[in-house]
Amino acid sequence: MEGRRAQILDGKSVSGLLRQEVARRAARLRSRGIVPRLEAVVAAQDPASVAYVRMKRRWAEEAGIDSGTFEVHEGDPADRVLEHVWRLNQDPAVHGVLIQHPLPKSADEATVLASLDPDKDVDGITPTSLGRLAAGQAGFRSATPLGVMTLLDHYGIECEGRRAVVVGRSVILGKPAALMLLEKNATVTIAHSRTRDLPDVVRSADVLIAAVGRPEMVRGDWLKPGVVVVDAGYNKVDGRDRDVGDCHFESCSQVASWITPVPGGVGPMTVASLLANTVTAAESSDA
Repeated sequence: MEGRRAQILDGKSVSGLLRQEVARRAARLRSRGIVPRLEAVVAAQDPASVAYVRMKRRWAEEAGIDSGTFEVHEGDPADRVLEHVWRLNQDPAVHGVLIQHPLPKSADEATVLASLDPDKDVDGITPTSLGRLAAGQAGFRSATPLGVMTLLDHYGIECEGRRAVVVGRSVILGKPAALMLLEKNATVTIAHSRTRDLPDVVRSADVLIAAVGRPEMVRGDWLKPGVVVVDAGYNKVDGRDRDVGDCHFESCSQVASWITPVPGGVGPMTVASLLANTVTAAESSDA
C-alpha cells in the first residue's frame, strides 16, 4: 500500500526456515531408528479444527514426522477420550500429542488436558506446562507465543527493557505470551476487551501482541509511532474475501515499524513451533 512504512514480520518465510531445520533434526533421529511421531485429538464436527489439523499433519510429514488423528464426536463419553490419551501417554512411539481446541463439551476438555503427559504436551497448554513456564522451569512452551518469540528473535527485535502490551488473556496465547515477554526482560502489561481506556494502554506499547479475538479492533490511532505490532488474531468476517486479524492492517502499518500480516504472520510460526517441540520430545526420548 502506498505510503506504508512498516516492515513485514514474514512468518511464512521464517517458518519455512524453521521447518527445514526441524526436517534436518528429524532425519538425524530417523538415521538412528527413531521416527518422531505427533498425534492429534480433534473435534470431528469442527471443520476449522479438522482443516487446521490436516495442514499440521501435512507439514509434519513433509518434515519427516509421522502423524495420526483421533476424532472426537459430539456426545462421545469423556472416558473414551481419556482412555485414548492414556494410551498415547504410554506409547513410547508417540513423542508429541496435540489436543486441538475446542473439543466437544461432552469430552470435558479441561480434564483431557490435565490427563496428558506434560512431556508429550508439545502444544504447551496443559496446566503443568503453563506452571513450568510461570515458574521459569524447563518444559514445552505454548506453540503460538513461542512462534511469536522466535519471529521477533529472527528479525533482531529486542524486548529487554521495552514496554510490551498483550491484548488478550487466554491460557493458550495471551497469558503465556506475557510470561515469555517477561523472560525476555520486557515490562509487560496484560490488557483485554474490558480494560478501561484500552486505546491509551495500547498506545504505551513498544511491542504489541494483539490476541483478543475481535476483528480489526486495534486501529492505527491507538499506536505509538514505531511500535512493533504482532497480530495473533485470525477472524472470519462475512462478506470479506480474506480473513483478518485483530489489528486494522492498513492503518496500523502506517504507524508501526514492524507488523505481521494476517494470514502469513503468526499462524505458520505456530505450526513450525509445534513441530520443533515434537522433534525436541523425540530427541529427549533418545537421551
